[in-house]
Amino acid sequence: MSRPARPASSSPYIPLFWRLFVPNAAVLLGAGIVLMIQPANGRVVALAAGLAVLLTVNLVLMRRAFGPLSRLAAMMNTIDPLDPGRRVPALGPESEVTRLADAFNRMLDRLETERRESGHRALVAEEAERRRVAGDLHDEIGQRLTALMLQLDRITRAAPPELAGELAEATAAIKDTLEVVRHLARRLCPEALDELGLVPAVRSLCDNIEKGTGVIVHRALAPDLPQLSSDELVVYRVAQEALTNVIRHAGSDSARVSLEARGTAIELVVRDEGRGVPESAAEDSAGGIRGMRERALLIGARLEVARADGAGTEVRLHVPLAR
Repeated sequence: MSRPARPASSSPYIPLFWRLFVPNAAVLLGAGIVLMIQPANGRVVALAAGLAVLLTVNLVLMRRAFGPLSRLAAMMNTIDPLDPGRRVPALGPESEVTRLADAFNRMLDRLETERRESGHRALVAEEAERRRVAGDLHDEIGQRLTALMLQLDRITRAAPPELAGELAEATAAIKDTLEVVRHLARRLCPEALDELGLVPAVRSLCDNIEKGTGVIVHRALAPDLPQLSSDELVVYRVAQEALTNVIRHAGSDSARVSLEARGTAIELVVRDEGRGVPESAAEDSAGGIRGMRERALLIGARLEVARADGAGTEVRLHVPLAR
């Protein structure tokens, strides 16, 4: 993002030191000359007048010199790392303050670039670890549970009738555990996203939430969305986290998910009709909101979390197609 342009000025750049030193030196020099030529009985009046002039000049000079610095400090305090792209505007003609603002803006450029690159590396590492854990759950734990269930089935056929009930309960418990392991593996690594794309993956996510929790998820998913390549994973994770927050915090028995193209962007909206997120939670990035914001930053997207009209919470992710 381009930095704010400094307004053009025909006056040459004068360092702050000389802008303060020269007027003060001129006032002191004038006061010294007046004291030298002034009669002795009038020197007290001349000294008092010179002091008043000196204080007035310093007040005017200091206010003009340090006023932009105070405004710059106030603007710096409004910079939010989770709202990138904001820069300190130029404050008048070239001076120490404008140079400080330029240095601060260049520092923000470096920090945002480094944050984005390091965050992307962390995201890649996180997803790789998720895939590894999902593979271990599916290949190791899942296969062991399947083998244990088959072994228990053979024992059941050879066991006396009085143990049939207990063995059936043990078999059912193993089946339930195996289903939980498969669910965790799918949650860690959404196979539908890799194999079918974003819309089928979100649809599968909504189906699994309805089956597992009873929360009704109404959906409006456009079938012909433009391709987002690697950004699709971030959109999927934001939808997943937003629906998880509905289950954990909203106290709502239904939610609505929409995914559609709007102009040159794709927009994901997850809304519930529960108790609504407190304003402080949205501002403090609580309840997984900070994680969603950080993921959005990695792909240049914008995340908005607010109380919906009437009741509930609305999570809106705006993903530009061209970055």
